[in-house]
Amino acid sequence: MTTNGTATVTTVAEADPGSPRPRFLDLHILQTLPFSNVNRDDLGSPKTVTYGGATRTRVSSQAWKRPTRLAVETRIGERAQRTRRLPLQIAKALMERGWPEDLAELAGAQVIRSTESKLGLDKGDRSTASLLFLPDTAVGSLVTLAEESRDKLAKALGTKAAEKPLLPKEPIHDVLRSRNGSIALFGRMLAEIPGAGVDGAVQVAHAFTTHGTSVQADFFTAVDDVDQWATDAGSAHMNTAEYSSGVFYRYATLDLHDLAKNISDADTARELATEFATAFIQSLPSAKKTSTAPHSIPDLVHAVVRSDRPVSLAAAFEEPVRAKSTGWGRPSRVALDAYAARVGKLLGTAGVTYGAYASVDDDEWQGLGTRVDSYTALVDGAVSAAWPKSGSDLS
Repeated sequence: MTTNGTATVTTVAEADPGSPRPRFLDLHILQTLPFSNVNRDDLGSPKTVTYGGATRTRVSSQAWKRPTRLAVETRIGERAQRTRRLPLQIAKALMERGWPEDLAELAGAQVIRSTESKLGLDKGDRSTASLLFLPDTAVGSLVTLAEESRDKLAKALGTKAAEKPLLPKEPIHDVLRSRNGSIALFGRMLAEIPGAGVDGAVQVAHAFTTHGTSVQADFFTAVDDVDQWATDAGSAHMNTAEYSSGVFYRYATLDLHDLAKNISDADTARELATEFATAFIQSLPSAKKTSTAPHSIPDLVHAVVRSDRPVSLAAAFEEPVRAKSTGWGRPSRVALDAYAARVGKLLGTAGVTYGAYASVDDDEWQGLGTRVDSYTALVDGAVSAAWPKSGSDLS
């Protein structure tokens, strides 16, 4: 699947032309994480936020967005690379094709220098001053451009001409503007190249616990496996690590119109929406995974397709949930259901074209829409509501 973001989406009539046009796909998730530290601050402690007068454990949007993006890329078979080492990548690829090192490094630097933009070079011309986000096919395309100008580069090697642009600018710009499904979803900031910026269709909130939490210290030791003299018996290393646990509220929204603008057809948008929603539900940041294995699944997922605006339900937990005999999980689901019902009453239902949930509970939650049996069925239902017919237009 390849998308270029330039073609116009063909308009196909929706199932009900008089109904509100879907605009946003909201995902609300409650997920219990055991003793873990999936997102650390600069001192190695779990990140926190003060909300409703209580300290909560927090997981940054970036920490949850990255595993989601990588999972989407795996599922759609397209990858995008976030890197500053593009010149070095190009140089290595050319050396693998038999180029001498100095000429290959010149070609890598020239790819950036020939843009004639503010996109600068750093670290001996081996990296860019700005972080780039490109399809993984970009390096091969740029290597081909460099090979087409090998004679020109060889002639300039070791001269002042090597400091001037030597490669054709527009073909390089075309590569740096290129996008795939991952970039269409998550966006790209690249102001140095005209037209290279992409407004992301995905918005992800910082996750936080529905209740107050405190850091829990874990004193640990490591034993030296090599035989020790009796006088040296004991630990070879001692330290303390910090963890927390709790029920997290996670929220993300997918702007269907922005996604339609970023890609070429609604069938591809439908696939991307499905893969994003699936990946966001199933993903988990990987910090400290080898020492905590915190591989839980969500306790509840609520999906809403809206025609008016995205609506977070974070305020359901401004008053911290109190643990009862059932712990924090069930009271958190009760609080979410009750707040969603109040929001629905205040806003009305005119802007909602789909609302449903899947949960570990057997209960029927009244404020969350229709109950479905699985997260797969929930995603399929939401995406079908967003695109009533395959190929329908959302632009």
